[in-house]
Amino acid sequence: MNIGTEKIEQIIKEYSALIFRTAYQFLKNYHDAQDVTQDVCVALALSDKDFENETKLRNWLITVTLNKCRDLHKSAWHRKCEPLGDNIAVSEPEAYEMMEELWKLPDNYRTTLYLYYYEELTVDEIAAVLGKSRNTIGSWLTRGKRKLKQILLEGGKFNA
Repeated sequence: MNIGTEKIEQIIKEYSALIFRTAYQFLKNYHDAQDVTQDVCVALALSDKDFENETKLRNWLITVTLNKCRDLHKSAWHRKCEPLGDNIAVSEPEAYEMMEELWKLPDNYRTTLYLYYYEELTVDEIAAVLGKSRNTIGSWLTRGKRKLKQILLEGGKFNA
């Protein structure tokens, strides 16, 4: 059963910011995040899934976004391109500084912390989205927080 055009438009209006933020935190590039956002919207339009509730829809969108980001990272085009720089206007410089610190973490910790704190997913939801066990996600959260604190302490941006 395909989702109707009006429903797709409503979902895109409601979730495009979530998709973009998730892609941007993973890719660290504004334009690539825009491309992934568009790809996810196309995947939604072509999908024959019938979502039971908003949580399942949100988790599906995040999963597809992360998969599209990984696909982009693996592509020959992406590996051979040199970034020209990323000029993105940020309304809150402190939030951008925190994202820069978060980007210093390994992908698994960064993605887990982002989904937990920025998108407010539960540990169980993150486990479902990433296809990992609840215990793994709990460990990644703990280790990621510890590593992030260490990065912030070393950079002088956090007082013990």
